[in-house]
Amino acid sequence: MANKAFPRSRRVAQQIQRALSELIRREIRDPRLGMVTLTEVRMSPDLSYAQIYYSVLGAERAKAQEVLNSAAEMLRGPLGRALKLRHAPELRFVADELIESGARLSALINKAVSEDAAKHADAPVDDSADDDHPDISGDASEPDPSDPRDRH
Repeated sequence: MANKAFPRSRRVAQQIQRALSELIRREIRDPRLGMVTLTEVRMSPDLSYAQIYYSVLGAERAKAQEVLNSAAEMLRGPLGRALKLRHAPELRFVADELIESGARLSALINKAVSEDAAKHADAPVDDSADDDHPDISGDASEPDPSDPRDRH
């Protein structure tokens, strides 16, 4: 009986991610590749295709894409044997843009926060606004006569 909350394609995708990352590390000895991290694997419903999202450190993305695409057929056999699949899926490597866009957004947010802090650091501080609000420091030494809860 299939579990609809966690379908077989997702389970196989997780296994492929683990096994393929080990295979890439062990089998591909190309200096153009750099350090590859498999960020996500998405399977087709019939398990015939696997879209593998990756990020690369220490290499150009285009060269890494070329190396991975050329190694895809070579990796397919050992991957199928490692997972004991009757038909190993066709591997399609896709560069993961999410990490880079996240870093870019984070840099933009940090820049905006620092610019805002610089603007407010130059502005004079107005202490007269604090006089409108009562002190709520929690000093309970004298009871407030207007507080209806404080009747003994």
